[in-house]
Amino acid sequence: MKDIMTPGVPALKPGDSLRRAVELFRKTRLDGIPVVDEEGRLNGLLTRTNLFDALLAGAGLDNAVDEFLTRRVVTVDLNTPYHRIVEEVRKSSVGMGVVVDGSNRVCGVFTKVDMIMALFRESDLLNARLRAVYQAMHNGLVSVDGSGLVTMLNPAAEQLLGVREQSVIGRPLEQVLPGLNISEVIAGGKVEIGRKCEVAGRALLVNCTPILYGGEIAGAMAVFQDLTELEQVAAELETVRTLQNTLRTVLDIAYDGIIVVDKDGFVTFINQSLAEFFALDPRKVVGRHVTEVLENSRLHIVARTGVPETGQLQQVRGGYYVVSRLPIVENGRVVGAVGKMMFRNLGEIRELARRLDQLENEVNYYRNELNRPGGIQYTFDSIVTVSPAMLQLKKDALRAARSLSTILIRGGSGTGKELFAQAIHAASPRRNGPFIKVNCAAIPEHLLESEFFGYAPGAFTGARKGGKPGRFELAHGGTIFLDEIGDMSPGLQAKLLRVLQDREFDRVGGTEPVRVDVRVVAATNRNLEEMVACGDFREDLYYRLNVIVLTIPPLRERPEDILPLVHYFLRKYNAVLHTGVTDIEPAALEILKSYHWPGNVRELENVVERAINFASRSVIRVRDLPPHLFRGLGKPGAQKAGGTYRRRLGEAEREVIISALNSTGGNKTRAAQLLGISRSRLYEKLKKMGLQ
Repeated sequence: MKDIMTPGVPALKPGDSLRRAVELFRKTRLDGIPVVDEEGRLNGLLTRTNLFDALLAGAGLDNAVDEFLTRRVVTVDLNTPYHRIVEEVRKSSVGMGVVVDGSNRVCGVFTKVDMIMALFRESDLLNARLRAVYQAMHNGLVSVDGSGLVTMLNPAAEQLLGVREQSVIGRPLEQVLPGLNISEVIAGGKVEIGRKCEVAGRALLVNCTPILYGGEIAGAMAVFQDLTELEQVAAELETVRTLQNTLRTVLDIAYDGIIVVDKDGFVTFINQSLAEFFALDPRKVVGRHVTEVLENSRLHIVARTGVPETGQLQQVRGGYYVVSRLPIVENGRVVGAVGKMMFRNLGEIRELARRLDQLENEVNYYRNELNRPGGIQYTFDSIVTVSPAMLQLKKDALRAARSLSTILIRGGSGTGKELFAQAIHAASPRRNGPFIKVNCAAIPEHLLESEFFGYAPGAFTGARKGGKPGRFELAHGGTIFLDEIGDMSPGLQAKLLRVLQDREFDRVGGTEPVRVDVRVVAATNRNLEEMVACGDFREDLYYRLNVIVLTIPPLRERPEDILPLVHYFLRKYNAVLHTGVTDIEPAALEILKSYHWPGNVRELENVVERAINFASRSVIRVRDLPPHLFRGLGKPGAQKAGGTYRRRLGEAEREVIISALNSTGGNKTRAAQLLGISRSRLYEKLKKMGLQ
């Protein structure tokens, strides 16, 4: 009511004269003036009829209005909803009502003119809503009047039938769209559902309905859709349904137990084997958190970190089972995890493990007997990452591994250049050949040539009697990894260029060239382009090495990898140090994400190892981290693009303090202890940052 009434109307008070009433009637042109007491509560209503009756009865203009009032006034509450107002207006013969609040104070008046204006506004709003609906509809829509003339055509119909609304408005439907006949709907008012017809060369599925107004048929409306599109959708749905049923059947008949969770750890699927083994009802399990279904489960942690766990022991209801947990990755994001549980007896597994250990010892013995120099420890599965940039880099490296071209790996110290080199070798056709690593910065310069190319018997005083093969000879048939290639001497650069070009070299003191079949993978953290410009690196060698370039981004550019790497290193050093640290608290994780990591992944590994040694609980806390992480939060290397050193330092410090307060529930004393500062110092910082 308050949205459509006439507010702020003048009012009479008891004792006011008829003259005052005449003045108000002339001013407002209302059919009635409310009469209120000193507190604004309604006493009565003086209508124009009341005024005319008083004057005809001989009352003078100075007479008071009190004896001429209408005491039974039609009132309406201020908060009456619109639909109630419509009902009251339909039932009432009174032309005006007084609007009052809960205390009977007059707030305004409501006339039928107000109602008419409200109806106009409601009609316009409804018209706008209907137009928005049919404009946004995916299905085609055409409307005709009672004579069969087109009154409306929505954009979907225009696109589907190849006509424009403006060109068909007012024309007979059978002329514009032959085949779309709705004359029977107009004549008999019959609704037609699912009728197939061909219009403008397209097979359509049409629903027709009459438009009724005042009990009479005023036209008809047809909604249609391209059957080709429907058939395509139906075929796709059938394919998906078949695939889903096939997959569910395969999982249900599997001997091992299968359970799937979403990214938050809630169960989305459990197969029949697992449900029957633990007497679970799949209908009651789906939707519950995995920790409520299977005790000691870590499936929700894998779904959160994206780090797989294979061949782990899990205790459930007093028994131990071998489980594997793998993340489900979609478009580079972890969207859930799947767990597999083996139901075999643990004694059988132990016996199998004993036999495998025995076989492994035998294999190791024969491997050592036949061992050639070189070997690999890492594959692409060893590279822990969820970063889109790193995932793309792994794909590029895998594609490059299949060729024989020279690869140059660039990146800062500690980013994992050697790890990528070993992974490339493991994925290459030369995987069964040796992998030889040469650190060009670690070998003394006067020994570099003999280390690279070997020497002939008697080449120099102290040389072995039979000579010594160089690293290139040892890498024959495999891969040689030249780490820190930018530190190679100019003389050795020339010989390396010859190896890359001719696949041959001369031993120190030798007389005949030695031919080799090796693939070269080089790595550097230096700016080779600047070295070429300064003359410290041969330009022709640079272009020979710069065939396939893989640039590893620093850790500070991919903070999303910090959490998966932390959990990877936790598992690694828990096994080495025999500890039980399984997670990291949010405040400590925020500090790791804010640090600029000049030492990249290698530095992160050292920080995690140090934190495990200092942790007093099963979770790494802020106090377990080394102090230099706090000093390094604002270093220029950690700045975001467009930021400044001082602003970034302040933002990082603010985030750390807020995280500490959140983790302690707002307890400032515990937060100060967590941050390693005094309580008074913490209060100073809070006041300075406006966090009181």
